[in-house]
Amino acid sequence: MSSSALVPPFNRETATAKVRAGENLWNTRDPERTALGYTPDSWWRNRSTFVKGRAQIVDFLNDKWTRELDYRLIKELWAYGDDRIAVRFAYEYHDAGGQWFRAYGNENWEFNGDGLMKTRHASINDVAISDTERLFHWDSASSRPNDHPGLSDLGL
Repeated sequence: MSSSALVPPFNRETATAKVRAGENLWNTRDPERTALGYTPDSWWRNRSTFVKGRAQIVDFLNDKWTRELDYRLIKELWAYGDDRIAVRFAYEYHDAGGQWFRAYGNENWEFNGDGLMKTRHASINDVAISDTERLFHWDSASSRPNDHPGLSDLGL
C-alpha cells in the first residue's frame, strides 16, 4: 500500500498501515525525518511535556534519542475513526549507564486531510528490565522486520 493512501478517512487496513508507517518512522531515530509526518503546527502532549510545531518536535526527539539509546519501538492499532487513530505501544532502550527499560504507552492521534498528524496525546510508563528480559531484537536503527512478533504475539 502506498503512503499516499494513508489519509483520512481511515478503514482497518489503512489505519493498521498508518500505525506501522509511524512505527517505522520513529525507529529511524531521525528527528528531522520523523517531524515531517506532523503538521507544521502539530500539538503534542508527551507524558508531562507539551510540544508545538515541527521545530519543537525535532528538539524533543533529539533530546529523547540522546538519552534513550538503542531505541526499538513496536506499535499496535487499538481503535480508529475517520481522522483519528488510537494505538498502544512498547519500546525498549537503555540509558548511558547501561540500564535497560521497557516503556509502555497509549497514544491518541488526529490527522489532517493530507494524512499529517496534527495532534498527539501520549501517556507512557517506564519499567526497568534486565538485558535477559529484552524482547525487541533487531538492528536498532531500522524498521522492525516483518517476521518479528508484535505486541500481542509477545504477550505485552
